[in-house]
Amino acid sequence: MIEKRWNIDITIDEQDGNTRATARLHTPESDRLVGTGLARCNPTDHDVPEIGDELAVARALADLSDRLLRDATLDISRNMGRDLRV
Repeated sequence: MIEKRWNIDITIDEQDGNTRATARLHTPESDRLVGTGLARCNPTDHDVPEIGDELAVARALADLSDRLLRDATLDISRNMGRDLRV
């Protein structure tokens, strides 16, 4: 059995009710895949930083997932020599 380890580093920046999260995938081959997510506090809502963090991180991970799936689809297409959808 071969075990591989991939890690994701998440950074969160907050400023003036806006939260930005970045999720960077680290593999033995690369760390080029990055997802980003944004969250903004509605001016009529209470400012709860944890909620902004959760939303921004969830969106960054979703963006990273989309990018990873897109790359995998391209790799499969190249190996099969034809376009496809996954």
